[in-house]
Amino acid sequence: MSPAQEISRRRTFAIISHPDAGKTTLTEKLLLYGGAVQLAGSVTARKNQRATTSDWMELERQRGISVSSTVLQFEYGGCVVNLLDTPGHKDFSEDTYRVLTAVDAAIMVVDAGKGIESQTRKLFEVCRRRGVPIFTFMNKLDRPAREPLTLLDELESVLGIGACAMNWPLGQGSFFRGVFDRRKKVLHLFERTARGAYRAPEEVSGINDPSVAERVETHALEQAKMELEMLEGAGHEFDAEAVLAGTLTPVFFGSAANNFGVQLMLEAFLELAPPPRHRLAVGGVEVSPEDKNFSAFVFKIQANMDPRHRDRIYFIRIVSGLFERDMQVTNPRTGKSLRLANSQRVFARERETLDEAWAGDVVGLVGNYDLGIGDTLTSRAGIRFDEIPRFPPEVFAYLQCPNTSQFKRFREGLTQLLQEGVVQQFTQPHSTQRVPLLGAVGPLQFEVVQYRLQSEYNSEARLEPSPYSHVRWARRKDGGTWSDEVYLPTGTVVARDGDERPVILFSEKYSMKIFSDRNADIELSELPAPAVPTEV
Repeated sequence: MSPAQEISRRRTFAIISHPDAGKTTLTEKLLLYGGAVQLAGSVTARKNQRATTSDWMELERQRGISVSSTVLQFEYGGCVVNLLDTPGHKDFSEDTYRVLTAVDAAIMVVDAGKGIESQTRKLFEVCRRRGVPIFTFMNKLDRPAREPLTLLDELESVLGIGACAMNWPLGQGSFFRGVFDRRKKVLHLFERTARGAYRAPEEVSGINDPSVAERVETHALEQAKMELEMLEGAGHEFDAEAVLAGTLTPVFFGSAANNFGVQLMLEAFLELAPPPRHRLAVGGVEVSPEDKNFSAFVFKIQANMDPRHRDRIYFIRIVSGLFERDMQVTNPRTGKSLRLANSQRVFARERETLDEAWAGDVVGLVGNYDLGIGDTLTSRAGIRFDEIPRFPPEVFAYLQCPNTSQFKRFREGLTQLLQEGVVQQFTQPHSTQRVPLLGAVGPLQFEVVQYRLQSEYNSEARLEPSPYSHVRWARRKDGGTWSDEVYLPTGTVVARDGDERPVILFSEKYSMKIFSDRNADIELSELPAPAVPTEV
């Protein structure tokens, strides 16, 4: 294939949702219908255990939630699919936001019984700001659900986006029988399988076929016909340009748990979703996927995914050019050249050596590279991406190692977690408190830190409460040299972040106004200024 053909068949997308909407279940079923797994939920068949492929961390299985994004790559229908499963819980939204920088589209999963929920709105807004096209899967039609027309209306009234129904449900709850494909004008009737572990048997026919009346309750069939007529007269028509512009979302109805409508959604998504598009580098430089020069950026770092390989994986999204194993690239932040020797195709915890990849692909680089989240890798001078969003911590706690004999392992593990961006660390040079002060977007991140220190580094960790509730990055307005000699309200201290930038830690929000009033020459910011790259 030509480079243009290779790039055009890439589909890189994330699945987003509020917790418990069925995001991870849908991920499993896309893998099932995509031929990537033979049994939905099966990870280690040799142990006869069932767990989701994407939730590879033991803590995720214990809590029943995703706490880390996962990369899953497979081929289906002539497309190379890069599927990124993301955490739904708000405490791990920072990881989700980073992943959304690496995708070209998103599938938004909505619980049809609950409608649009708070985390769904937040993730939708992130996608909207980034110009990411959104496809919607109305899930759990096999349970009591809101009326389909009401759900479409909610997309428009709550999210402010037009909704085009690509298929339509026949019945709901215990009467849910199938979906009508509005584009192809055919009806898909499904049969349930035990726990949805296998593909659901289906029968395809016209909606007016006499055999349909024998399979579908009269009231459900008549209601579906009436609603379909209403959609033809008053519903949004499909408009590919509007989808790419983010003003229209194609909507699919189904049940991920029972495999109703999953394959229809997958095939339509791969047909309609965009291939990799151009991106803007710092300075407004447009980088096209077809550009022969290689460029990529790091959006995730993860250590110890596989207990057999205590190593570190740097996930990069390729923006342009051909990736080849052993190629030499430059990191503009450090100005250093590095060889990308150990490249892997990643499927949750499974991996295999990858020799080449194209724009749109996600590649795992294994090793101990001098890389951080957001770093650019490029063979073209003057290219640097600033894709990764930053968020101020909202909760703070001290982390202690109660067992001095484990301190070396404790320090090693914490250093790794800091590099992954799970939490941020602040040091207080003028304080008697010498244990690490950590900041996180949500308290569950602290639980992840404790769990991973124990399970991956065999080190105990104890959390202690912190008096601080807000942090602000500080700098002199005139650009002069920073000095810690500033007026500090009660309960306020000067500290440093991981890059030695000065921050002010506040115990009360009102203290920030007092500080600003008494230190007129100091500017406070919720986020640090971006690092200045090394000139190459």
